[in-house]
Amino acid sequence: MTIHLDHWPPGTPAWADITVPDLQIARDFYGGLFGWEFEVGGPETGGYTQALVDGHRVVGLSEPMGEEPAPPPAWCLYLATEDVEAATERAQGLGAQVIFPVMQVMGFGRMAILTDPTGAVFGLWEPGTHNGWQVVDEPGSPAWSELMSHDQPAAVTFYTRLFDLTTEDMSTDGFQYASLHHDGAAVVGVGGYGESVDAAVPAAWTLYFSAADVDASVARVVEGGGSVVRPPEDTPYGRLALVAGPFGEVFALIESDAASV
Repeated sequence: MTIHLDHWPPGTPAWADITVPDLQIARDFYGGLFGWEFEVGGPETGGYTQALVDGHRVVGLSEPMGEEPAPPPAWCLYLATEDVEAATERAQGLGAQVIFPVMQVMGFGRMAILTDPTGAVFGLWEPGTHNGWQVVDEPGSPAWSELMSHDQPAAVTFYTRLFDLTTEDMSTDGFQYASLHHDGAAVVGVGGYGESVDAAVPAAWTLYFSAADVDASVARVVEGGGSVVRPPEDTPYGRLALVAGPFGEVFALIESDAASV
């Protein structure tokens, strides 16, 4: 198990959360899938719920607040920054659009949500007392974060310039892919959709969760009310599958000691 209690470096995935129409259904599904325990926030947080692996927080879940219709449920990935206002301004200068402007989240930190120039939604997190997720590479915890886009070069340019990351091109014939690095360590992957993917499919970040047994986890996904998007397959990076939760939210499962956040 990799425990991380310090602030995550800029540009590194630091947190993820999801807004769902029924928190109890989400808790039943993810608790059954990953064995998560849950810590429910007080009224001042709107009941914001944090999932725990061995007592360490990994992601957040909540129900919509306010009367406006919520967007379709999807995992939102937050990238760490030391100054969310400066990062937001820099992102806009690089072609990003702001969905939710910078806001203070009590003493926990400050956040903003944007779309990158290729249309993918992502968040920025400047930690206060909440550094983000605290455990990785343990079953039920984050293992990798990956963006797929119709304009992979533009996405790579955006994130490397936003966070001063370096790039390792891992493309093969017919497939564009790069890993982005902070101080020599791979932190995220950025891939390009193939020509067979409909142009209407939006650019999106996918969160990979570590699984001790991908096939068994996929079976639990289906039993819990989810579905299989892409069945388990062996890859050079481990056995993985793409699945969807009970509200249609897509995420990946990976069985590997090599994946890292």
